[in-house]
Amino acid sequence: MIKIVPKRMFFTKGVGYHKNKLQSFELALRDAGIEICNLVTVSSIFPPKCKIITKNEGIQCLSPGQITFVVMAREATNEPDRLISAAIGLAQPKDKKQYGYISEHHAFGETTKKTGDFAEDLAATMLASTLGIELDPDTAWDERKELYIVGKKQFISRSIAKSAKGHKDGLWTTVLACAVMLLE
Repeated sequence: MIKIVPKRMFFTKGVGYHKNKLQSFELALRDAGIEICNLVTVSSIFPPKCKIITKNEGIQCLSPGQITFVVMAREATNEPDRLISAAIGLAQPKDKKQYGYISEHHAFGETTKKTGDFAEDLAATMLASTLGIELDPDTAWDERKELYIVGKKQFISRSIAKSAKGHKDGLWTTVLACAVMLLE
């Protein structure tokens, strides 16, 4: 049995505008720097001991046509000035030997900050539930330490988000945020 467990991961985001919906998605992928890959969407587990690298480091590892695993959030509109957003949130235990959770969130009418914060809270809540812990993001977040604390458990979190207003001329507008997983 072959185990496919990512060793590294990076975050990216993008926006695209075009008269065709699919091409606006392609342009958002280009903006994010991952348009050369065959993307396979996966669910939400952040592997133990997985190293987070920069977008620039990650993009250098990609090859045209490469099968690439991503957790992706995306939203699109062709309504002028309609605010859309997409975000990826990550919550991982301070103990890097344990797995974490990745969440995706997309919305209408939310700012980049609101969408990113929600994605982080969602990831932390999902991680806590797998550990049998009830988490209230409003009370568990320690602003000074910048982590979630629930009992003796501590989670580090982060997010990446992108928002945009629908193009003024009614072109399709697509936003996306991705956690891109690398096997090597």
